[in-house]
Amino acid sequence: MDTQLLSLSDTVDGAVDYKGRPVLRSNTGGWRSAYFIIGVEVAERFAYYGISANLITYLTGPLGQSTATAAENINVWSGTASLLPLFGAFLADSFLGRYRTIVVASLIYILGLGLLTVSAMLPSLSTPDYIDANKIMLRSTCQFQVILFFLSLYLVATGQGGHKPCVQAFGADQFDGLDPEECKAKSSFFNWWYFGICGGAAVTNLVTCYIQENLSWGLGFGFPCILMVAALGVFLLGTRTYRYSVKGDEKSPFLRIGRVFVAAVKNWRTTPYPIIIEEKAHATLPHHSSVQFKFLNKALLSPDGSKDEGKVCSFSDIEEAKTVLRLVPIWVTSLGYAVVYAQISTFFTKQGATMDRTIFPGFEIPAASLQSFVSLSIILVIPIYDRIFVPIARAFTRNPSGITMLQRIGIGMLFSAICIVVASLVEMKRLKIAKEYELVDMPDVTIPMSAWWLLPQYVLSGIADVFTVVGLQEFFYDQEKYNIGTVIPL
Repeated sequence: MDTQLLSLSDTVDGAVDYKGRPVLRSNTGGWRSAYFIIGVEVAERFAYYGISANLITYLTGPLGQSTATAAENINVWSGTASLLPLFGAFLADSFLGRYRTIVVASLIYILGLGLLTVSAMLPSLSTPDYIDANKIMLRSTCQFQVILFFLSLYLVATGQGGHKPCVQAFGADQFDGLDPEECKAKSSFFNWWYFGICGGAAVTNLVTCYIQENLSWGLGFGFPCILMVAALGVFLLGTRTYRYSVKGDEKSPFLRIGRVFVAAVKNWRTTPYPIIIEEKAHATLPHHSSVQFKFLNKALLSPDGSKDEGKVCSFSDIEEAKTVLRLVPIWVTSLGYAVVYAQISTFFTKQGATMDRTIFPGFEIPAASLQSFVSLSIILVIPIYDRIFVPIARAFTRNPSGITMLQRIGIGMLFSAICIVVASLVEMKRLKIAKEYELVDMPDVTIPMSAWWLLPQYVLSGIADVFTVVGLQEFFYDQEKYNIGTVIPL
């Protein structure tokens, strides 16, 4: 009897093991599982930045594209990679679950990296010394190389789209928020999570970029592929220790919110009186969020006049949809920040490629490796922000977080603006020196200007990340949590 009671107190609510049985706190989840998950995420970030960091150099070098065309292709690819997590989250929430989505995404990722390696090993577009008889064969090989390269590149983006929304959430699932000790460990997990991401990015910018430019592009793309295979193996080893969240009967948030907008559009001609009756029937107290976007309240009515609950949107679903609309201004203002952020892997890297990057005689750091200073800045600034800035700000503002989330986002955007101003001033000096030495139309010649001039803009970009990116994550999470309390029953 005592053993049964102990077993019941040791179980974790809302979670099961890999066989669907109730899980015990003592032998599942926690750090024993989190290490496997952090490992696969570090490998994924290593692989992703191993491609994106030096992509501008590969496109303008072996593939022979102009800087403008290459930058356009990179921005389209990175934009697609940023949007695909929405689809990945939908699949995980509605069909596969987080664990299966991670496994499938990893396999797609590995396939993309493998094909990318093969494409890099084909004869280059810029290979010059071919006799006339082989020109047609070379042209067809080059076309196949370009098609294979971009196909594999977007397979990587698809794999990343499954990884990004699931891995961190699955890691957090390993800690029970209702248990005081595991709640503290969960907070620590997020710190080490971000530290691991930045560490993986810094290492790949230094190691992989050097391999790509000095040894072989095929090896430079193949190394992340091998690492991802190993990481997937490590992740699968932890299968028996993981806690799997029990999926409820409620629909996916994407379906619930989408259904609200569809119902509101169908009822757009409905007069206000029936809507007021429905609002009173739901017995909710007035709230400022209910006053906003009142046209969505039309979703309370069924288009065919039926009272069937399956055809009528709930008040909480409508409030969720309103929350999404309230976030639109934040998303729009974040576009400016995203534009500056996109320059790190394109314009900043091309700047560095024309400058003197000699560390000591005989060793030259790859231009893309300069991006590691962004990650190093984040690693150094986060402890300063958390241990020094927040306590000082808290003493003045009485805010537990030191400053509000919107203030944090705004400060990061200010640093981002300063970053691009500094970058433009450095570019003006670089062009002036290039004109003095008549090197403007010679992009392959090194300008007598040290690449260390670029250090301030990389550091400022890292500081902006600490404020804006982390602030946006916290803000969006807080808005989701706040939405739960917007409808107050009488």
